[in-house]
Amino acid sequence: MTEQIWWYIARSGGIVALILSGASVIWGLLLSGKVLEGRPGARWLLDLHKWLAGSAVVFTLIHVGALMLDGYLTFGLADVLIPGMSSWNPTAVAWGVVSGWLLAAVQITSIFMKRLPRKLWKLIHLGSYGVLFTGIVHGALAGTDAANPLYVITVAFMTLTTVFLTFHRILTVRRTRPVRDLASV
Repeated sequence: MTEQIWWYIARSGGIVALILSGASVIWGLLLSGKVLEGRPGARWLLDLHKWLAGSAVVFTLIHVGALMLDGYLTFGLADVLIPGMSSWNPTAVAWGVVSGWLLAAVQITSIFMKRLPRKLWKLIHLGSYGVLFTGIVHGALAGTDAANPLYVITVAFMTLTTVFLTFHRILTVRRTRPVRDLASV
């Protein structure tokens, strides 16, 4: 086994976590925006959305754990939990730390969704966009694979798809919401 195994695991874990986060956001938008008009079933989409998000957490933990085990750069617990504490590229690492905390907030509140007020859950769940955005910035600033054409194409595709589906959802919600009669207010 190569002495760089932890570095390879950290890199691939981070990339997979980012792709899973993006896929989860996209699937969530497909589900909430009713883009697929019931094909496949909403239950299947919801299960896939939850699986993608849960897998993003797992691969984020793999990414962080492998960084801490790698002997080349030394990342301690404070470095991976507190933004700006890392001595190596603190700004780039801080974006990843913030992304991890946002991911944790979205996932934890999703687990307790039925016990939270719907508006609070929805507000926190919008943090999924933040997870994706901060993850992309983290990958661009800290990722050694950020210039790889396949990586760039994948991130661009996720970003454009997310933007398109978000606008579709906004426009669909506005068209389907009943207009209130101002005279009755």
